[in-house]
Amino acid sequence: MLRRSPRGIRSLLTGPLLALLAAAALSSCGGASDSPSVVSSGGTSSGGGITPASPSTPTSPSGSTGGTPAPAPAPGVTDAVFPLQVATSKRYLVDAAGTPFLMQGDSPWSLMVQLTREQVDQYLDDRRARGFNTLLLNLIEHYFANNAPRNAYGDAPFLTPGDFSTPNERYFAHADWVLQRAKAKGFLVLLVPAYLGYNGGNQGWYSEMRANGSAKLREYGRYLGRRYSGYGNILWTHGGDYNTPDRSIINEIVAGIREFDSTALHSAHCAPESAATVCASGEPWLQVDNIYTRGSIRAASLAEYNRTGTLPFFLLEGRYENEGDGTEQRVRQQAYQALLSGAMGQMFGNNPIWHFDSPTGLYPVSITWQQALGSRGAQSMTHLRSLFAARPWWTMEPDAANTTLTSGLSSGTDLAVAARAADRSFAIAYMPSVRTITVNLGQLAGPKVTARWYDPANGTYVAVPGSPFLASGSQSFRPAGNNASNYGDWALVLESSQ
Repeated sequence: MLRRSPRGIRSLLTGPLLALLAAAALSSCGGASDSPSVVSSGGTSSGGGITPASPSTPTSPSGSTGGTPAPAPAPGVTDAVFPLQVATSKRYLVDAAGTPFLMQGDSPWSLMVQLTREQVDQYLDDRRARGFNTLLLNLIEHYFANNAPRNAYGDAPFLTPGDFSTPNERYFAHADWVLQRAKAKGFLVLLVPAYLGYNGGNQGWYSEMRANGSAKLREYGRYLGRRYSGYGNILWTHGGDYNTPDRSIINEIVAGIREFDSTALHSAHCAPESAATVCASGEPWLQVDNIYTRGSIRAASLAEYNRTGTLPFFLLEGRYENEGDGTEQRVRQQAYQALLSGAMGQMFGNNPIWHFDSPTGLYPVSITWQQALGSRGAQSMTHLRSLFAARPWWTMEPDAANTTLTSGLSSGTDLAVAARAADRSFAIAYMPSVRTITVNLGQLAGPKVTARWYDPANGTYVAVPGSPFLASGSQSFRPAGNNASNYGDWALVLESSQ
């Protein structure tokens, strides 16, 4: 999470806008008792299996529950077979069955500490039903929680505060349960072992990590490596909103993990406007790249796509829904621009879901996290996945030279972008606002090209008058008006046909 605005400067959302957000939110999802049952974690410490004692019943971290169920999963969406690995092309990840993994993520950073087990299930079930398959969260939370760093059951991660050599078994037994639950429901977890914090400040663990020193951080990494080596659904994501000048505090944890788990993938969460190849430049453990920007998604994506020494990359973070200019259209624009610019997936974020109603959340919002589950942005991500998962998305190549989409481009966040399958069987163009675009249909295999508009707000197709067209020459396209949410963004789907 870009956990600042820009760090400490809160967004001044107006009363009318807050009222609009509340009115647009769906009702909260069905709740359950806060009293957890005793669960055998199955995780391993130095000693093997763990059966944690039943924690005392906590106070619910977030208001009431209740409401409408999540929709049925999008057609064609199936669970990945863990573990994942980098594909031979190094453009994307594949699961253990060799199936390309389209990363469709949410960013519940504070889930590990803010939610009870019943609430974790509520959240996971909703996200699974909406087609999400990846989660970004902190293993240990320093600031963004009701009682950080303690979890909802009152357990802190370390027996001695801030001492990484004193892990608390009760805390990590609950973490085991969360990670196993996520795996059982089909989620890859981008797990941050120790979030540094913006500029190394008090929102993260940077000061404590420096104070602990190399030996303790290495042992903490070993503890995590021993404990989670068999999980298979963890992609370790190191750092957090800061490009530390002292990489040893990260590298020691990585080295400790890899002593006991040499197969888990690793990535990095750098400072804003930095790709993972910046804060982890030259590090041999960096296997999965990402971009992090509120600026030009297209420029940041193409920089990584064209980088020497290819790594698969994804959009790790952009603007979150309900923060600043984070409308449903903005989060769609980021996601589509990333996927059509070479990314293997993207991470969505929503306020208040990322912090689950924590009093330290940075942007005021008048809805609860349960009410936000069915946000317009979340619904849009389901429609996005339905569009791409129905096609061999991993064969797409970004139209970097604008040889397919030749005019109507615009610029900045309004930039129209396109990508075409390597075999020229299909192409997709996305425009953030209504305009006339021109496409060189000769870039498709043909002999004809079927053209349809895809409404990213409701997941429906609209026929293009005159379609199919001959696969030759230029053809102009313009949607009839705004989409179902009264925004101007549309996707144009072009498919070779007989």
